[in-house]
Amino acid sequence: MCSRIIRINQIKQEKETQIINCAKSNIQLNKCHDGFMKQVFNISLEEFTKTHGYPPCDFVWFVTGSAGRFEQGLFSDQDHGIIYQVKDPAFQAYFIQFSKELSDALNEVGYPYCEGNVMSSNPLWCKSIEEWQYQLLNWMETESWESIRYLQIFYDCRKLFGNELFVEELRSYIHEYRSLHPSLLKRFMNNVMRIKKGVGIFGQFFVERTGPHRGSIHLKNTLYLPYVNSIRLLAIKEGIQSTSTISRIEELRKIEKYESLLQPYEQYFIKILQYRITLFKNAKTYKDVHFLNIKNLSKQERQEIKLLLRSGIKLYHQVQRIIEKGC
Repeated sequence: MCSRIIRINQIKQEKETQIINCAKSNIQLNKCHDGFMKQVFNISLEEFTKTHGYPPCDFVWFVTGSAGRFEQGLFSDQDHGIIYQVKDPAFQAYFIQFSKELSDALNEVGYPYCEGNVMSSNPLWCKSIEEWQYQLLNWMETESWESIRYLQIFYDCRKLFGNELFVEELRSYIHEYRSLHPSLLKRFMNNVMRIKKGVGIFGQFFVERTGPHRGSIHLKNTLYLPYVNSIRLLAIKEGIQSTSTISRIEELRKIEKYESLLQPYEQYFIKILQYRITLFKNAKTYKDVHFLNIKNLSKQERQEIKLLLRSGIKLYHQVQRIIEKGC
C-alpha cells in the first residue's frame, strides 16, 4: 500500500507541474489527460490484483463526458464506466470494488468525483454486456428526461482500457433501435434543445447577475454545449461511432447534405476549444473554467466570442429543423 501511495503522489505532482505545458492544443492536452488516467488505472489494477486476483473476464473501462469526447479542459472531473463480458453477480462485485479504489486514486491525483455519480463504482455504470443492453433498452423506452440524459452520456463514451468492441457494439445497439423507432431522435432533441443564450440581438452579453460569478457568462452552457449537443444529434441520426465533436463533424461532412452546412462550424468549434485553454490558464479549480468574466476580454475577443455564441444558436436551430423534418 505504501508503494501505491508513493506512485499516486508522483502522478499527482507530475499532473500539477505538466498540465499547463501540455496545453499547447486541445489534442495535446487531452492526450496528456489520457496518459495520467491510464497511469492511475494501471497502478490501481496492479495493486488490486495482489489481493483480489486478476479480472474474472474480458472488460473495457470507458470514459465519457468531456473525456469521452476528447475535449477536457485544464481541469476535469471523473466520468467513467465498465462493460464486462460475462453476466455474474460475483464479477460485478469484483469490478465495483476495484472501481471504488480507482475512483479514490483518480480523486487523489486531481480528478474530482463526479457529482452525478457517473463512475464505474456505481452499479448503474458497471454492468455486463447483456445487462448494458437491457439498461440501454430501458432508457430508450422510458419517457423521462433522466433516461435520455443517461443515453447521451453513454453515447459519448470511448475506451481507455480494454476491449473497445464492447463499446462499439452497444453504441450500434442504440443506432439499430433508433432506425426502427424514429421518435427516439426527437426525444433526444427535446432533451437538449433548451439553449441558454449568452448574447442578445443587440450584441449584449447575458451575464450572471448575482453570486460569485456575477458579470460572467456560463461558458459551458452558452458557448460550448450548443455545438456539442447539436452535432451529437446528427451523429446519432447518421449512426456515427466517433465521439469527439470535431471527429463527428468530419464524419458528417463526408455526407453530401452536411458538407457545406457544417464547414464553418468545424473551425468555430476548434476556436472554442482553443479559448477554453487560453482564457483559463490561471484557473485554480474545476468550477473556475465554466465561467468567463467579460471584463477580462479584449475588444477582439469580445467580438469573436459573440460570433461564436450566435453561430452556436444558428447551428442549434438548423439541426432542430433537420430533425423535425426527418431529412
